[in-house]
Amino acid sequence: MKLAPQELRDMIIRPTLDYLGCYNHAVENLLVALAQLQEYQSQSPACRTHGLYPIDADLHQRVWDQYLAFNPDLASRIRGLASQHEFLNHPHSELNTNLSYATAIAWAIFIVYPKVQQADYCRSA
Repeated sequence: MKLAPQELRDMIIRPTLDYLGCYNHAVENLLVALAQLQEYQSQSPACRTHGLYPIDADLHQRVWDQYLAFNPDLASRIRGLASQHEFLNHPHSELNTNLSYATAIAWAIFIVYPKVQQADYCRSA
């Protein structure tokens, strides 16, 4: 099932950014663009990312270890979006199955690593 960009904005991105207390129209546009890019790039067999955004397990772990671990209030809010049990057993699967959590992580990555290039995660064969 695919979400249209407006549905993605209205049902996932905007509510998540509001929940985090960081809504910004430009960030909303960026996240929609990243989701559309991921949809296109994920068709390549060389793409190492899955889910709504171009985030692999290494980047997911890095944002937790290098940023969220030092921002406990934000970490708690983002962790609150994750599944209670699944996150503990398979934290990276949340990027595929939990669109609000994936959106919050994509936003955090943008804040911490604004120059991360999608090419770092989806290389053409």
